[in-house]
Amino acid sequence: MAPYNIRWGILATGGIADAFVRDLLLDPSTRSASDISHTVVAVSSSSSASRAEKFIANTGIPSPCTAYGSYEALVADPNVDVVYVATPHSHHFQNVMLCLEAGKHVLCEKAFTVNAQQTRILVETARKKNLFLMEAVWTRYFPLSIEIRELIKNGAIGEVLRVTADNSFGGTPEEKFSTEHRMVNKDLAGGALLDLGIYSLTWVFQTLYHTLPREARKPPSRVSAHITPYHLTGADEATTILLSFPTTTPSNSEHPGESQAVASTSIRVATDPDETNTARPAIRIQGTKGEIQVDGPAFRPEVYRIIPVKGQGMGEFKEKKFDFPANGRGMYWEADEVARCLRDGKLESETMSLEESIVIMDVMDEARRQNGLTYPEKIESTVYPTQL
Repeated sequence: MAPYNIRWGILATGGIADAFVRDLLLDPSTRSASDISHTVVAVSSSSSASRAEKFIANTGIPSPCTAYGSYEALVADPNVDVVYVATPHSHHFQNVMLCLEAGKHVLCEKAFTVNAQQTRILVETARKKNLFLMEAVWTRYFPLSIEIRELIKNGAIGEVLRVTADNSFGGTPEEKFSTEHRMVNKDLAGGALLDLGIYSLTWVFQTLYHTLPREARKPPSRVSAHITPYHLTGADEATTILLSFPTTTPSNSEHPGESQAVASTSIRVATDPDETNTARPAIRIQGTKGEIQVDGPAFRPEVYRIIPVKGQGMGEFKEKKFDFPANGRGMYWEADEVARCLRDGKLESETMSLEESIVIMDVMDEARRQNGLTYPEKIESTVYPTQL
């Protein structure tokens, strides 16, 4: 039987869209995916069709692929099955609403939106219109992530009580970024939390929350956050969040009670200072029988190891390395998930459920609330359409 093909429209032409498209164009058989395939049929820049044409040429998208100079034209294209939204997260709510109102399925980059209420409206709209919607948390679909979640669910390290996760990039932001750069510009919801901290929270949630049966998952009972503002713009340059969950995982019976997590992020000090992974690990998942360590970067890890509690009889600690087929970035696995969901008539992915996206956005809202971090009203707005 021929593989199930989905036709993508790419909304925006920045670096993340470039990486995603290059992964889409790789032969699925190189990652043992024979049941689905991908075609890029349209690309849109918000500024000009010529910019979209340049993107098509640079990434090597085969013909026919239509270049559009507006997002409205892209979502009106009847050949597009699903739209990949790759704009800054400040614009996600407006851009995704545009797609949903046009009847298009959507894969939207993370952080999903600027605040949880925007995410809730997107979810309600998608469900009302019977459309697929997913936050593009690509790391969740890595074979490494899937294997670690299975280890936890199978009790490999006992009851998990604590997780620490960091995703930080060092350097001098004053030298690296102009005040207009998306990383520090509050007009683009810039700052460490929404851009980098989402990965730290991803590891917290996929280990302490997602490994429980869906009916047993409970949002954090307590959230405490400290934010350091970037002195030039007021965006956050460092955020640390302490979370308590009212359950442990996988069974909540061996050691009933709470589990805790620390999620941290910074744009001034790095998880891996010398960029050779000497600092390892970026994530520690600690249970009653041992721990799983995951080497950074948190967004694209390749190595994990299990370290058992002394005397557990598991032998030497086990280390495992994962490769990225065809030298890809690793974004093809989330694209394959979208294709399979659409093929099977699913409106969301079980691996990154819409309910879980909302809970994580709630945590980031609370971190901002505790520290008085707000963004301009127009990008916090839940009114559609709002001109940005």
